[in-house]
Amino acid sequence: MAVSLDPEKLGALSDGELLAALRGHDNLPRHVAIIMDGNGRWAKRRFLPRLAGHRAGRHSVRRCVQACGKLGVEVLTLYTFSQENFNRPEAEVKALWHFLQETLVAERDDLMKQNVVLRATGALDQLPQKAQDVIAQAVESLSGNTGLILNLALAYGGRQEIVHAARDLAQRLNSGQLNEADITEDEFAKGLYSPELPDPDFMIRTSGEGRLSNFLLWQLAYAEILITPVLWPDFSERDLLLSVADYVNRDRRFGKLKASGTLQAEPANESLLDPARWKRMLRVRP
Repeated sequence: MAVSLDPEKLGALSDGELLAALRGHDNLPRHVAIIMDGNGRWAKRRFLPRLAGHRAGRHSVRRCVQACGKLGVEVLTLYTFSQENFNRPEAEVKALWHFLQETLVAERDDLMKQNVVLRATGALDQLPQKAQDVIAQAVESLSGNTGLILNLALAYGGRQEIVHAARDLAQRLNSGQLNEADITEDEFAKGLYSPELPDPDFMIRTSGEGRLSNFLLWQLAYAEILITPVLWPDFSERDLLLSVADYVNRDRRFGKLKASGTLQAEPANESLLDPARWKRMLRVRP
């Protein structure tokens, strides 16, 4: 039976107790997506260059990968580099690609020990060739693992991905592989960057910003969203566990009502579409 996670008592639980309580739930998210925001502000508050914030954020990535692996989460998608990030100063962009390559090489052995599978999502052909090669090597070396799927969104844009899917759909229509009457949401989704992954159940954004920033616009349609003021380099394993605890305590109805909803059974001779009935219910004066 699932362990109750009373929001008022979560603060009294140790990290180990919180982890154990969460692992007893059958309502854990299959796919967690994170917008890792706040690296620059973290560095600025410490009078450090922006790249120092990105380097500090690497430790938060490691903590979240470990926590999701312990919880049994299937997929963790991290918004690593957006299409809009290409507009940053050239020197910073180059430094970020170098840092990504360095990180993948340095973390590969640890990811192997944790049985992590690596994926990359986005317009990868826009990356420098060296970065593409390092990513491909890391993906291949971890391809035999069976645990958490770590999905890095790189050169990624949600609108660009939807256009990519639309072009794929148009090509299949023009080639006769698909008829217009066969077009469904599932058929459209086959043209997304990573159609084999389940849609995120839960999206976390750090640093307090309240926007999606062109992230997984199609896939986040029914995701639960949590915005935390914690800057990404300060985001701890406990922050991740508390975020997931918030998720499992939510009532996900997908537009439906609970079986024991508040609406009473309708009288046989009355209709929900009867305007006179609604006037009575709402006490509207004639």
